[in-house]
Amino acid sequence: MVQSSPVLRYRQALQDGFVSDPAQAHAVGLLQDCFERLQVQAADVSGLYMWGRVGRGKTWLMDLFQSDLSCASRRQHYHHFMRDIHQRLFRLNGTPDPLTVVAQELAAEVKVLCLDEFFVNDIGDAVVLGGLVQRLFDQGVVLVLTSNQPPEQLYSEGHNRERLQPAIDAIQTRMTVFALDGEQDHRLHPGISCQRYWLREEQPSALKDVFRTQNKGRIGRGRLELNNRPVDSLWHDEHQIWCTYDQLCEAPLAAAEYIELCDRFAHVLLSDVPVLTCQQHVADIARGTEDAVQLVAAGDRRLPKLTAKDNGVRRFIALVDECYDRGVPLWIEAEVAMDELYPDGHLSFAFRRTLSRLREMQFKRFGRG
Repeated sequence: MVQSSPVLRYRQALQDGFVSDPAQAHAVGLLQDCFERLQVQAADVSGLYMWGRVGRGKTWLMDLFQSDLSCASRRQHYHHFMRDIHQRLFRLNGTPDPLTVVAQELAAEVKVLCLDEFFVNDIGDAVVLGGLVQRLFDQGVVLVLTSNQPPEQLYSEGHNRERLQPAIDAIQTRMTVFALDGEQDHRLHPGISCQRYWLREEQPSALKDVFRTQNKGRIGRGRLELNNRPVDSLWHDEHQIWCTYDQLCEAPLAAAEYIELCDRFAHVLLSDVPVLTCQQHVADIARGTEDAVQLVAAGDRRLPKLTAKDNGVRRFIALVDECYDRGVPLWIEAEVAMDELYPDGHLSFAFRRTLSRLREMQFKRFGRG
């Protein structure tokens, strides 16, 4: 029996009707080279850092690569990986050089670590990664990363960015950096549509019908706990949860809560999503989505032009990312059309990925059930 590989899987996808893309074909060649060197247990294996615009197939190519590896490997979303790292460091509190211990632990568990959506936006993560990435390479761990940014732009406006610089240097010297930025946006190719986004003005509420037809088990409402944090809901059952935008995105939640949300529910319904921009500016910023409950004062740093809604937008982006990565359909009722949710603002770059993912959720092929 012939073992599958990135090249064979890609050729099969083309035969099945997948749209040919020269940029993807080049990336498959790089992944195939890494795959073959891992198969023969070569001593020197360079990882791959793939970056480019949304919809270019970075996640798909990573999964295609990782699925047939014979060596120990792990594929994680960046948020999941950082949550795991912080938990390990907490357990090692008081241990000399805990980052080396973490790198040794990971090296004992996996040979290849695939991280999707590598996007650093938190000073705590930047400090950890600044010391961890080189240690992982020293332990022989092969990294395959996807990102919307080239390495030199990671955390480009972040506070104390120099703390991340050792990780950037290690990526640039120890990995093959490839811009996967072809002309094809593969999320826009035809598929069987499944509307999961409605305007709030449409009556009666579409989400009422969605919730009723998907109902499984006893219906509850009101408060529940996610990651030991209270979260309010309109309705929920064993299969789905229905919340307002304020309940899930304006409440002091972080990525860990959205991870547990997708652990527990196969569908998420979100109503009363407003226009996500406003003119009121703020002097505090939520520390990303890993630690969004904490606000840090600007001090003497020059903050970007933030509005009073941007902390909620950060959480909305994290929610969409988690639902997308876990195959959990997100059903939305909003005040305006999808393209008008966040027309401009400091988070426009990150929101482009969010918008692309929301569009892909409007097809039946998306979701786990």
